[in-house]
Amino acid sequence: MAAPRNEDLKRKIIDATTDLLKEKSFPYISLAEIAKNAGISKGTLYYYFKNKNEILLQIYDDYLDDQWKQLIDWTENKDKDTSLHRMLKYVIERSIVSPELRMHLIHESMFGNDDLKEKMNARYDQFKKLISGKIAERSSEYDPNELSLLILFLSDGLIVQKVLNNKNIDIDTFIQDFIDRLSK
Repeated sequence: MAAPRNEDLKRKIIDATTDLLKEKSFPYISLAEIAKNAGISKGTLYYYFKNKNEILLQIYDDYLDDQWKQLIDWTENKDKDTSLHRMLKYVIERSIVSPELRMHLIHESMFGNDDLKEKMNARYDQFKKLISGKIAERSSEYDPNELSLLILFLSDGLIVQKVLNNKNIDIDTFIQDFIDRLSK
């Protein structure tokens, strides 16, 4: 049997950390736990990542790269209705798919992880520009920069409500009503 490739081991580490984040906050996860969960030695973990922060940054990059790719693929699919209102609904719904992970990332960046904060701010700006460009391709009715920020801020608020499991807000209905109001 061949030894696992480098990317396979990196993926195992990322997946193991992501699984642990479903159970507890990042500061309470040790490198030893990550290695054990990934089925590797701590030395192997250190070969791929110098510290926990590098793992968290990789998780964040992977998460955003996936969202970025999904949005590009969806908006460029000629077989789909990618009108402005459908696109905005798509962005909001995709933004709140992994709310717990997003909250971990926000929490870490708020409380001292300056590398993550810097990366989150830069990627947030990139995503805003991507969404703004997609809005501009579809409509001249709205200011693309303002609408993209509104969508991102709305997504952030819905993430908080989803993590809080707020039973007083039907998120799916709220999103649909919001999109319906925009289309009038």
